[in-house]
This record gives sequence, structure tokens and C-alpha cells, in this order.
Amino acid sequence: MRGFARYLILIDNRTEVPPSDILPVRSHRATPYLYTEAEVASMMRASKKLRSPLRRATLQTVVGLLYVTGMRIGEVIRLDREDVDLTCGLLLVRNSKFGKSRELPVHDSTIEILRAYARQRDEFCPQVSSPAFFVSLAGTRLRYDNFHIAFLGLVREAGLTPRSPTCRPRPHDLRHSFAVSTLIGWYRDGRDVESRLPSLSTYLGHVHPANTYWYLSSAPELLGLAAERLESAPEARP
Repeated sequence: MRGFARYLILIDNRTEVPPSDILPVRSHRATPYLYTEAEVASMMRASKKLRSPLRRATLQTVVGLLYVTGMRIGEVIRLDREDVDLTCGLLLVRNSKFGKSRELPVHDSTIEILRAYARQRDEFCPQVSSPAFFVSLAGTRLRYDNFHIAFLGLVREAGLTPRSPTCRPRPHDLRHSFAVSTLIGWYRDGRDVESRLPSLSTYLGHVHPANTYWYLSSAPELLGLAAERLESAPEARP
């Protein structure tokens, strides 16, 4: 709220910016690390330095999928082969947070990447012991702790560094980046963002649009676009 108020006061001097110490307890929640497209591309290129071709393909595809869909890493790891419809371009997320399932339509280019990964997976690891779509070197489902260690390795190899003590590159921040970049695209295209926000919440698997607001914080460009939209609104004009 303070961040938005600082932008709003530029166009409406009646706005009050709440003091930073208005509440006695400060939040210790991490600040989202919003990845640029170039940073994600650097991490994907960094995966090519891994020895195993299967590991290279898996990490590169998972990182890319997280960035273009905003899925939770747990949702990606739990995908089974039958959950990835390469014909209709749909991903089925089963029993995710709050026990909800949802279907995610994805772009044709994403489907082509997933189809290529499936071919590589079956070539490099023909004997698997799991129905998982993304597999480890042993042919089993990926484990979060192992993926997290590998992800941090890609971060280091790509030269990404923390932006502050509370803003460090994490897998979950790819989800934040997807949400923010989606809204920025809508603002730039002149879309009705308010009416589309429930669709974004549904895609992300949130129960209510209010749960999506946290993902839209710490983005100066997004707040600037929102302020411009507010300033140009008929009711905001003197």
C-alpha cells in the first residue's frame, strides 16, 4: 500500500503515504525477485554445461515452463505423462493447493518444447519407474530438494545475484515474474485489467483474486502503468 501511495501522490496530492512504522510487527516475507526474460534465458543456457543430456533437457524445460505458466514447482514436478496433452495444448494440474485441480492452456511454442523434451526423455531414459513427465537420471520423479540445489547452481552459473538481503533468486519467484509480466502486458495493450484479474487468479490456482495481489508487488513498472491508467481515467480528471 505504501508503494502504491507513493506513486499515487504524484497525481493526487491529497494522497497520504502511511508511515513505515504504522504497524508494530514487520513482515519477514521475502521480496520477490522478478526475473527478466534475459535472466531466464541465461539460466536456461547455463543448463547446457551439465554433463548429462537428460539433466540438461529436464532443467532447461522445467525452468522455461515455470516462467511461461507461473505454475508452482510442486505442480510441475507432480505432472504425469497423462496430464500433458500435447495434442490439445493443455496441462492438467491435479489436487494442488487447497485440493483444487485445473486445466492450463499453453502456447503452441510451449507444447513444441514439451514434445521435444518427451522425445529426449524417452531416448536418454527408456527405462523409467515413474509415470512422471519430468524425470531424474534414475528415471524417477524429480524431488524438490534436488531441483532446488540444481536451480541455485544455474543461478550462480548465469551470474544472478541478490538484489537485497531479502530479494534473492528462488524458483517460486518465476511465478511472481509470470503474474507481473502478464499484467504489464495487459496494461501496455490497453486491456481492462480489473476484469481480467479473476482469469489470472484462476490460471495461477488461487481461490480468490485477492490472493493474487501479493504476486503483483515490488514492481515499479507495473505500479507506474497503473498510476498512468488511473490518471487518464475520466473520473480522475479535474
